[in-house]
Amino acid sequence: MSRGRDGTHILVINPNTTASMTAKIGVAAMAAAGPSTRITAVNPPTGPVAIQGREDGEAALPGLFALVEDWIAGPEHIDAIIIACFDDTGLWELKQRCPFPVLGIGEAAYHMAALSAVRFSVVTTLSVSVPVLEDNLRRTGLRARCAEVRASEVPVLALEEKGGAGRAKIEAEIAAALADHDIGAIALGCAGMADLAEDLSDKFKVSVIDGIAAAVRLIEALPYQGNRSG
Repeated sequence: MSRGRDGTHILVINPNTTASMTAKIGVAAMAAAGPSTRITAVNPPTGPVAIQGREDGEAALPGLFALVEDWIAGPEHIDAIIIACFDDTGLWELKQRCPFPVLGIGEAAYHMAALSAVRFSVVTTLSVSVPVLEDNLRRTGLRARCAEVRASEVPVLALEEKGGAGRAKIEAEIAAALADHDIGAIALGCAGMADLAEDLSDKFKVSVIDGIAAAVRLIEALPYQGNRSG
């Protein structure tokens, strides 16, 4: 992967328009990044406020693609992009369009979970997202390694509420996943869960993986390529 003179610059894109979630994503990415990595977290100005299922993902694509095109044409050097939606919204199209690596946080979490354990499960937000994630697992070639994709029925934006019932529901699904299957890792299926991963790993004594941190670390580990970005 090419690097700019000032280290690796990763553009982290939240495909929805909720600025508070973008800020949380940026904090999680910076916490995972090494000292020579620069993180810029952004979101498109138009589109859905949350991505919950296939229809929301499709509605987010025009704003997402326009934002990426603006950054590619802009003056700042970009070494890689992270799509910070666990549905990996627009990921495969952007991999083909962009002159540098593009990783999705779902894609990264699946690979990190598969490296951490023989089998893993995913705990996501709503049931409407489960078919999308199962399709993405097949596309990455890791569906057989995933025991199950479980929905906590916690809406994406509820994860922005302090003191809500969301965490308890997520913990209950993790406990059920561990009881139901012989698994050694859990992938948290939403960017809004990023701040829970460390505590949940300690609580359940298994690898609980945040896709944002996984994507940052995988980008940092990529080998150098030719300078294909501006």
